[in-house]
Amino acid sequence: MSRTERQETIDSLSEQLKGSPNVYVTDFSGLNVLRMTELRRRLRGAGVQYVVVKNTLAQRAFQANGVTGLDDHLAGPTGLVLSGSDPVAGAKVLSDFAREFEKPAIKIGLVDGRTVTADQVKRLASLPTRDVLLGQLAGYMQSPVAQLAGLMNEMLYQVVGALEALRSQRSAAS
Repeated sequence: MSRTERQETIDSLSEQLKGSPNVYVTDFSGLNVLRMTELRRRLRGAGVQYVVVKNTLAQRAFQANGVTGLDDHLAGPTGLVLSGSDPVAGAKVLSDFAREFEKPAIKIGLVDGRTVTADQVKRLASLPTRDVLLGQLAGYMQSPVAQLAGLMNEMLYQVVGALEALRSQRSAAS
């Protein structure tokens, strides 16, 4: 690989890193072409990119973007999972694929500028999706309002019952 090709690769990876605040470093050794293609297909379906890169070029791209904490884990066959704004999507696909085929191994991750261990990436993968979390939040926020509406409705029935009893009492007295 010539010097210009290396620089083009670094520049390309740097641009991809700018658009991906969430990065997972994986070791893909032991994956055959069929499984690697399947992994890429699943990641692409989740809106995530998988880039196989030389370690020295990845280090230079990380330095160009001010990313620290990942250099120590760049050894052996390295693949980078570049996830956009949703860190859970890439982590879910990686964890599910690794559970199914025992590869790729997650070395370390970077989530919104913070380094996370492989175990933390797996815990992140166990979280519900953003849409589900937002739905749960809306449900929790709606619950007190629904309880208040039910309480007001119950009070209205009590007032109507009291008025009905008063009317029947007056009609019996007359």
